[in-house]
Amino acid sequence: MTSIHTTPAVTEAAEQEVRPASRRRGGRAERRPRIAIAVTALFFGLLYLPIGVVVLYSLNSKKSLTVFDGFSLRWYRAFIHDDVLISSLGTSLKISLAAMSGSVLLGVALAIGLVRSRSRLGSLAGLIMLVPLITPEIVTGVASMLLFKGLGVTLSTATVTLAEITFSISYVTVILRSRVAALNPEVEEAAMDLGATRWQALRLVTLPALLPAVLASAVLIFALVFDDFVLAYFTTGVDPQPLSVRIYSAIRFGVQPTINAVGTLMLAGSIALIALALFIPRLFGRKGGLELLSGS
Repeated sequence: MTSIHTTPAVTEAAEQEVRPASRRRGGRAERRPRIAIAVTALFFGLLYLPIGVVVLYSLNSKKSLTVFDGFSLRWYRAFIHDDVLISSLGTSLKISLAAMSGSVLLGVALAIGLVRSRSRLGSLAGLIMLVPLITPEIVTGVASMLLFKGLGVTLSTATVTLAEITFSISYVTVILRSRVAALNPEVEEAAMDLGATRWQALRLVTLPALLPAVLASAVLIFALVFDDFVLAYFTTGVDPQPLSVRIYSAIRFGVQPTINAVGTLMLAGSIALIALALFIPRLFGRKGGLELLSGS
């Protein structure tokens, strides 16, 4: 028998072949992302610094927007005792709930119809549904206002709700369309073979499978409508006004520290709702909200 002897030089050469190329180059590739990390940190710093200032001065004990004089919940208590802002908050909640319910019902039906449609009209309708997503919201707001004025409808909470439902349907449809396309149609056909009607198969098989995506889209629409200003501004009446429009009206006469508290509460609520929308599918063992939005 013969034995194979390896010299230290051969062993070192073999290790260099296995060693990553970045290490052979002295770690030059590992240092490259530092510029990207710095640019990213600068971007997010500039993006969230104004929000951080609003949060900080909402806790200011002094009635000042330039001098911080200690932490206090004074302006949060002022908001709670402000009947006008509380009334606007209730109006925003009602509009958000109504818009969420209407857009989800219509969006589910539309998403199922677009996926199950085999005609060219269905494909064309799918492309049309993407138009509101790329249209500037101010255009939609002005168009909605002109439509209501042309029909002789007085601007009120009802007009805001109708405009928000119309604008939100596209978001629900886009989110649910990818989920409906991922469902196996043979399961629904098997239910009908076992004696279920088409409506029963839809209610007992398809809709439960879509429940995580439906809940996630509902929470997301609630957050979007609650924070919306542009569409609400063009379609709301004199009173009662949504909270976002009321805040804008108050800012025109000078920014009060109470507005900082309101903005902070709205920010915290929106973050919580969006986080819930992204987390709901995980509770059902499905893909997360980010995958739903991207359609992957």
